[in-house]
Amino acid sequence: MTARKSTAILIVALAATAAFAGLARADNPMVGGAPMYAEKNIVENAVNSKDHTTLVAAVKAAGLVETLSGPGPFTVFAPTNDAFAALPAGTVENLLKPENKAMLTKILTCHVVGAEAFAKDVMKMVDDDKGAHTVKTVGGCAFTAKYMGDKVMIEDEMGNVANVTIADVDQSNGVIHVIDKVLLPKM
Repeated sequence: MTARKSTAILIVALAATAAFAGLARADNPMVGGAPMYAEKNIVENAVNSKDHTTLVAAVKAAGLVETLSGPGPFTVFAPTNDAFAALPAGTVENLLKPENKAMLTKILTCHVVGAEAFAKDVMKMVDDDKGAHTVKTVGGCAFTAKYMGDKVMIEDEMGNVANVTIADVDQSNGVIHVIDKVLLPKM
């Protein structure tokens, strides 16, 4: 085989590999204007979303970066910046203070389930439980999953309902579902 043929074959193989990788990523939704890569972990992807800067700051303040970068699997219900902004004035700033780290950690870990659950999995659990499924979180909260049509909803312990606005963001260590409200534990 000539060097020219070998080079041509290598170029074709690389182009096919790149095309296949692009197709694999096309299935993962964009979040906050950024591509989400299934081969990256939850933290590696979240830091690129302009819609999750508050969540990322909170995860750092709570000391959860290493945990959410770990092997998982995790399902993270990720509130947007707008969800945090909808909390009473001063809440986020107060939670980010070092003296409130325990409460911040509790709230954040109540957004994390210690298993990988895509929307279809959640819907099946809801169906199996005849319309509502109790979700136990890493933070010890018990939320209620429901759905309407193809939209998953999570009701927190305070009765607030968060809608999943972007489902099934595949990660190397689990899955993210973007939500429009912060889930709160009973206080």
